[in-house]
Amino acid sequence: MNAQINTVPQTPGHALDPVSGAWLKALDAIERTSGGDRAVRALQQRIRALPLGGVRDVLRGRQLGHPLHPVLVHVPVGCWLSAAVLDAVPGGQPTAGTLTAVGLAGAAPAAVAGWVDWAELPLPRARVGLAHAVSNVAVIACYTLSLASRVRGHTLKGRGWSLAGLAALAVSGALGGHVAHGRTGEPIGT
Repeated sequence: MNAQINTVPQTPGHALDPVSGAWLKALDAIERTSGGDRAVRALQQRIRALPLGGVRDVLRGRQLGHPLHPVLVHVPVGCWLSAAVLDAVPGGQPTAGTLTAVGLAGAAPAAVAGWVDWAELPLPRARVGLAHAVSNVAVIACYTLSLASRVRGHTLKGRGWSLAGLAALAVSGALGGHVAHGRTGEPIGT
């Protein structure tokens, strides 16, 4: 990426400036880290070589006119956010457990569509996309532990894992948003 795209005007005096500055530096570092590029390209080639036929077009959202992955992500994100709200309401924990399970089930199709999209990305975006995928592993692990705890009757532990999952989800979503929109909020081409 050229320096102009990576330049973000700074507005002095905002409380979040140090946080956003650190975040943007981290994104720059991810975009520029080329050590794993050979593995990234090999994985992209393997995904593109999968015999998906017309399913690939469905997963890429060709019929919709835009990628399917952001649409599918609403299921797990919505379930997990709703579970967090219900965890805060007396008596809401059983339903929160159900929503946690539905979110885990909905994560699989979202991930498959995401990987198919990722396989077509140029290297700087693919690097950030890989960080997004890795952070999603943490999200899935947290919500799996949350569900397992809830099933065993350890509601407080389940709630704790759910909150950890929500924090990991925020990081993952920020990374995914950067892959899709860059820093300016404008969609970036592939």
